[in-house]
Amino acid sequence: MSVPFFSTTHSFTKQWPLIEEKLDRVIDTGQFTNGPMVKELERAIEVFTGAKHAIAVGNATDALIIMLHAAGIGEGDEVLVPSFTFFASASSIAHVGAVPVFCDIDPITYSIQPEEIERKLTSRTKAIMPVHLFTQMADMDQIRKIADKHQLLILEDSAEAISMFNDGLHAGLVGDAGVISFFPTKTLGAIGDAGMILTNNDWIAKQARRLRLHGQDEGIPYIHHLVGYNSRMDDIQAAVLLVRLQCLQGEIAKRAYLAACYDRELQKLVQVQTPRIKERTDTANPVYYVYLIEVEHRDDLVAFLAEHEIGTETYYPIALHTQPSFKELRYEEGSMPNAERACTRTVGLPLYPDMTEADVAEVCQVIEQFFEREDKR
Repeated sequence: MSVPFFSTTHSFTKQWPLIEEKLDRVIDTGQFTNGPMVKELERAIEVFTGAKHAIAVGNATDALIIMLHAAGIGEGDEVLVPSFTFFASASSIAHVGAVPVFCDIDPITYSIQPEEIERKLTSRTKAIMPVHLFTQMADMDQIRKIADKHQLLILEDSAEAISMFNDGLHAGLVGDAGVISFFPTKTLGAIGDAGMILTNNDWIAKQARRLRLHGQDEGIPYIHHLVGYNSRMDDIQAAVLLVRLQCLQGEIAKRAYLAACYDRELQKLVQVQTPRIKERTDTANPVYYVYLIEVEHRDDLVAFLAEHEIGTETYYPIALHTQPSFKELRYEEGSMPNAERACTRTVGLPLYPDMTEADVAEVCQVIEQFFEREDKR
């Protein structure tokens, strides 16, 4: 592609000598899952985020399921979750036997709307799952107030939110626990699946560590305190992540620079709604994981960009409350207008550290061509 949606070719070329050195260490130890390199990564993430506990698992979906299970969420409990998010935010709730209660979103942050939380509370509500999407965190100050008032857990889907902070607390640590995804396209990405649970809660951490290893305590095999899961991070992924973590802040700065280039190029197009940062302070910082725009005729634009060899990602084409897998919950179309509107208008443009300013200019030029064509119709 002329400008793929995502690529790390150049970055990995630069980082490979350090990665190779760590991979040699993995091979020398002969421990390929949940071994010394994974432990080293857990400690590094604890230092980076300020978490008391970082628990490495196989992927972020497992992290969500294990986090919920460890926090005591189970059969019949209700967990409030936004309808505009990746499927795993809700499917993880169903996997532990609980019920996802879908809420509409704030149209600026795309995160759960605090007013919706108050409206959807019932006697069965056990937790709130805010999801921090694309660039910024949910309104955690308001969510924290609601949770404290009603004695609810806050279990954050912070999969996309590495290096986002709210009032000095890293995403995933404002509430009782959170997760990080290291899927290859994420801001901090591995070369395969990998995830992490963050918490300052000793009990949740203890249970999570057991649950990832079939319910066993580490170092004491074949005694199963819980019916757990098999979700261990590979040391190869940990090795890659340890090197990439050293480069993370520089890559985040490059993402911010490229986002500013997009802002500058696209501001002349009235048809394009560029990302809106709700709050930018010393205690609430954006991190550009995705550069998300809103446009009319979104699908036509995506097809036009593809014709010009420019990759995109449609986040998200179907609101979760209208997914076939949740039809038994009987949500009506039109019940969450902000989420449903976003599903018809939002698209992610290429944004990754290997991009150049010229790449951004090319993407924006093709977008401009699309709207010029539309105006002539």
